[in-house]
Amino acid sequence: MNRITSLFGIKYPIVAGGMVWCSGWRLTAAVSNAGGLGLLGAGSMTPEVLREHIQKCKAATDKPFGVNIPLIYHEAEGIIKVVIEEKVPIVFTSAGNPKTWTSLLQENGIKVAHVVSSSKFAIKCQQAGVDAVVAEGFEAGGHNGAEETTTMALIPQVRQAIDIPLIAAGGIATGGGMLATFALGAEGVQIGTRFALTQESSANEDFKQLCITLNEGDTMLALRKIGATRLIKNEFYNQVKQAEDSGATADHLRELLGRGRAKLGMFDGDMQNGELEIGQITSLIRDLPKTEDVVKNIIEEFNLKISGIQNLKF
Repeated sequence: MNRITSLFGIKYPIVAGGMVWCSGWRLTAAVSNAGGLGLLGAGSMTPEVLREHIQKCKAATDKPFGVNIPLIYHEAEGIIKVVIEEKVPIVFTSAGNPKTWTSLLQENGIKVAHVVSSSKFAIKCQQAGVDAVVAEGFEAGGHNGAEETTTMALIPQVRQAIDIPLIAAGGIATGGGMLATFALGAEGVQIGTRFALTQESSANEDFKQLCITLNEGDTMLALRKIGATRLIKNEFYNQVKQAEDSGATADHLRELLGRGRAKLGMFDGDMQNGELEIGQITSLIRDLPKTEDVVKNIIEEFNLKISGIQNLKF
């Protein structure tokens, strides 16, 4: 037991990132049933769809689970309302001011964690009264912080800045990666890419198959002017890069992005014109296992690595 497992009432300090188009009720329930904390990815759901996923998740697990809410999402207020009505016990917020909803959520018995990419915002989270902070390095897939700080550099700085429970995220897919972040001061890990590439993930199968063939350098940060996002290099990425290299304005990039681009790629399966978000650690992954096996393997490797280094002294 540690502060993260105690806070969320889970067996292992492993959180599945609430990823758009990947984190539906099947993946969420599977992670929770395996002893971790599953999160529904509300950033790609309407309030009505989220309610359906919450109810299906309740039917599929009696373990704690939560909802990830990007606060910049135009449906955020409606999502918050559904979460409170459905008595979801845990919420992870991101991409916004943690002061906005934390108090209301906590008044309704909900534990709140907020995702940050810098020590500065971690401090603001602590001041806002969140229960835990997720510090995410720029190795992560999807939307990233403007600072572009790596997980290895970010975690010890955030640990020094705050004293509330700390979860590491970005580039973690193995027990060894988990142990490394614990050595730097983390008390839990949030894992996205490894869980996106499982049998229970709701991502399109063509997207999953592409991801497990990727090598180092096949993902890059793009769209910095409107929100840095890690993308797989495809035709859409090439268009973005060409536009950025030509000095495209933020408005031009928004027009190029359009609406529904992520759904087109990760959910509908257009591997060339879709926005394909995945983390750098995908180049280490070559299979699509069951979620329970992912959790089991991470914990087994974590414990094995500890045994291998505990007597190492210089």
